[in-house]
Amino acid sequence: MRDRFGPTALVVGGSEGLGAAWAESLASSGLDLVLVARRADVLGAFADQLRRRHGVSVDAIAGDLREPDWLEDDTPSSLASRSDIGFVVVNAASSPAGPFVSTSLDALEETVHVNCLGALRVARALLPGMVERGKGGLVLMSSLAGMQGSPGLVAYSATKSYLRVLAEGLWHEVRPAGVEVIACVAGAVATPGYATSTSSRAPGTMAPEAVVKATLAAIGRTPVVVPGKFNYVASTVMSRAMPRRVAIEIMARANKAAGLLQQG
Repeated sequence: MRDRFGPTALVVGGSEGLGAAWAESLASSGLDLVLVARRADVLGAFADQLRRRHGVSVDAIAGDLREPDWLEDDTPSSLASRSDIGFVVVNAASSPAGPFVSTSLDALEETVHVNCLGALRVARALLPGMVERGKGGLVLMSSLAGMQGSPGLVAYSATKSYLRVLAEGLWHEVRPAGVEVIACVAGAVATPGYATSTSSRAPGTMAPEAVVKATLAAIGRTPVVVPGKFNYVASTVMSRAMPRRVAIEIMARANKAAGLLQQG
């Protein structure tokens, strides 16, 4: 990993769940880490654990992608100039659940700022250095919810569609320079956030570590990966073998069963 990408990995949204699984995996491969997340106390404690377990350097930075100008702050801006950062995972996400018309505008706009603009700014800040060095990797965490409209998760699913398409275009643009980009289109993942946001466990739910392993195996080979056989088959059938209206209805029923379409 150090030879392929560089000595340090940046994980945005790296304090728990999928982000923590990414951090564990990358640290176990010998990469030093820069972790960015909102909750400084949780992030700091996790960084200490990683240092003890893996003997790597871990910088913990409290950063908030909800702020539209967060990359202009002193600390994040300094990250863009660090030539040691060669692998980046954008995992932070905002996912307000419930009917669109009863969700606050602030929550909807936050979803766009975090999921779309936050990821775009991170990519724009770090990719030029990777292209100049001739190596690097970028992972954008997308979702099966973004493969079609997802009632109950309307804004979230739209932003996850954006991330997948963004990764596909970047994959083609920077690949000739030796930089690898991939969108991880994950299904349900057994994270603390998922456990608190839904009342049922979706078919094909995966452990975070399995999602990370599948993504690392696929980067450099394809612009998009759908981890898990069940999720891959489901995404293929819903996107290619049935009308869009049927796929949307299936998502609506699943989200209603999970309690995501309950009126607030």
